[in-house]
Amino acid sequence: MSRALQWLTVTLLLLAGSAFAHKPSDSYLTLRASPDGATIEVRWDIALRDLDYVLEIDRDGNGEITWGEVRRRGADIHQYALQRLALAAGGQACTWAEPAPLRLDRHSDGTYAVLGLQARCAPDAASLRLRYSALFDVDPTHRGLVQWLAPGSTGAQALVFSAESAEQPLALRGPSALETLRQYILEGIWHIWIGFDHILFLLSLLLPAVLLRAGGRWMPVARLPGALGAVVKVVTAFTLAHSITLSLAVLGFASLPSRFVESVIAASVVLAALNNLRGTVEKRRWVMAFVFGLIHGFGFASALADLGLPQGALALALVGFNVGVELGQLAIVAAFLPVAFWLRRTVFYRVGILQFGSILIAILASWWFLQRAFDL
Repeated sequence: MSRALQWLTVTLLLLAGSAFAHKPSDSYLTLRASPDGATIEVRWDIALRDLDYVLEIDRDGNGEITWGEVRRRGADIHQYALQRLALAAGGQACTWAEPAPLRLDRHSDGTYAVLGLQARCAPDAASLRLRYSALFDVDPTHRGLVQWLAPGSTGAQALVFSAESAEQPLALRGPSALETLRQYILEGIWHIWIGFDHILFLLSLLLPAVLLRAGGRWMPVARLPGALGAVVKVVTAFTLAHSITLSLAVLGFASLPSRFVESVIAASVVLAALNNLRGTVEKRRWVMAFVFGLIHGFGFASALADLGLPQGALALALVGFNVGVELGQLAIVAAFLPVAFWLRRTVFYRVGILQFGSILIAILASWWFLQRAFDL
């Protein structure tokens, strides 16, 4: 028993270490080619926190990066970026024109420097390739999220550059509807799998699904269909709720401040975990899933907006991303339920996982809440 609890503690602490950075390190690039491909306009948004990590922009070390500090290091920022972004047309390297002045822009997770670049390439080349290598040396999990508009195309192709895929070809024609749908399905799956707060909220609601509250104690359910019914209620309510607000936010009908959304999401994890200690909301956990699922939907919308929404294929991107989130969520449930049902009669599950694990989740999510609500 004590060994099992030790393993559970270590696992959650390891998870916590990754989860402190709710949003992974990403930069965002939009590349737009002229009709003959001779000129490629680039907008590149890089988080100031990432630039500070590699260039030490925060000169006075007070934890706040001012516009003056960014402007003073403008030449260094451009030099850093241009050394880590390369285009080649027909096997020949493209050259960079004088960059536009730096700007700043707000994203859902902070302030970004906006670089305006222009590449000059051989016209009507038979191939185009992009190499991206920013931050990989200091953060192997960093990604470059690219929206590529091919010559003469109005629909963007989404590409993800990572340390393992630092160089990729750029299609010379716009993506098909099927390709766009596939890209956003994969992004939806990826987002739910790295969204530790979404996962812990869902798991906190699902942990009691294989138990019943009787006489102030948790007792194992007798049959799998009983547990499955509870899981279906929670997952359906969560899916319905976040799909509603995700759609409303992406279509521009509703919006909430990012800090408020992220703080409430953290608070929802705390409440869901603490509920497992006394079973206050035992038979209506699906209501909790629906109510807080509405807020989680705004969080999903923020992630989708950061990816970039292709004009002319907005509905496809929205549907694809939502389907991806559901597929990723179902994969988590499929992995959870058989194991939980198998362990439900053990003290390890009822005390070690349900109660002790819920306490650890509540502590971790409380720290997220403080970070997000008070910008620590």
